[in-house]
Amino acid sequence: MAKQHTGIRARGSSVQVDLPINGRRARFSIPIPPTPQSFEYASNIRSAALLDIAKGTFKATKYFPDSRSSFVRNSNTPTVKDALQTFLRDSERALSPSTFRDYKSAIDFHLVPAFGEKQLADISTTDVRNWIAELKVSSKRINNVLIPLRKIFAEAYYSEQLDSNPLDRIKHLPHRSKAPDPFTLDEVDRILKQCPPLVRELFQFAFWTGLRTSELIALEWGDVSFECKPESVHVTRAEVRGELKSPKTYSGKRAVQLLPIALAALNSIAKPNTKPCSRVFINPKTNAPWKSDGQIRKTAWTPALKAAGIEYRRPYQTRHTYASQVLSLGAPPMWVAQQMGHRDWGMIRRVYGRWIDDSRPDIALNIGSKLAQIGHMVP
Repeated sequence: MAKQHTGIRARGSSVQVDLPINGRRARFSIPIPPTPQSFEYASNIRSAALLDIAKGTFKATKYFPDSRSSFVRNSNTPTVKDALQTFLRDSERALSPSTFRDYKSAIDFHLVPAFGEKQLADISTTDVRNWIAELKVSSKRINNVLIPLRKIFAEAYYSEQLDSNPLDRIKHLPHRSKAPDPFTLDEVDRILKQCPPLVRELFQFAFWTGLRTSELIALEWGDVSFECKPESVHVTRAEVRGELKSPKTYSGKRAVQLLPIALAALNSIAKPNTKPCSRVFINPKTNAPWKSDGQIRKTAWTPALKAAGIEYRRPYQTRHTYASQVLSLGAPPMWVAQQMGHRDWGMIRRVYGRWIDDSRPDIALNIGSKLAQIGHMVP
């Protein structure tokens, strides 16, 4: 009798309905005895379900609420947009403000437009791969954008809303960091000559300490040790998008020994009545601490390079300049690693290996004197 009804057949003491969903065959059981009347009833349900599938409005729970099929469970999954909004709400307190903004940006500008109205159960690995292939951003940015998506699918899988996690088969995209492009000593001098007071000291200090821009912005006079020899600055915080943050790693908190040329930059701006909690570097245009790396880049760094006739490179190249210069002058790689906040010197050798002079392993650590010997004097 069941053969008269397409997609309907007896299965034990129940009736089974076959439906094509997303290119797959789904099977649902209706707990009724397999009688001619039951087959007719199931056939009517199947016809209505096929119509909903064609319109894209099919909900398994509407027709088969008692079925144990994974399609029934998956049909109850939230939309990607709802899951992402829940993720943001639940994680806001645990995330730093800058990380939260990054996640929200990825969600608002990439994930919701691409997948927002689809249910989690309707997203396949192929869907995500095809979307990635069309993105016109860097591999690093794609990896970051995928973080919230990975988190909501992992949660849905662990909570047994999904039978599998399609993101498990999406690998992190490899990306290569750009090779260091440090400035020469002549370029350093040309840049500093184009800088007004306070800006010149900022960049001079950056070139000869290797501090990141966010660390320079957050530096306070209380972090400077003038009395102890050798003089040093203690890096304990960074300011990112107006938020003070601790270094991400233990080695990031460090004491940076000051070369004479870096110490000279501080001495030229230090004042007797300077409070320990006040910032070291001040924007001369506002007489207030620098607000961001973007402010420094736009109002000070870019104009200085343009005036000096030097092709633009990011301010981060001041850090590369420091590493390459002190290594080429004979500084031990492990010392440089500690100065720059790395856990070991593996990254130093990998990134700056061509500047390491292994022919003079016993050279004394006296970079200030060596700079003077080659004619690069303290301004």
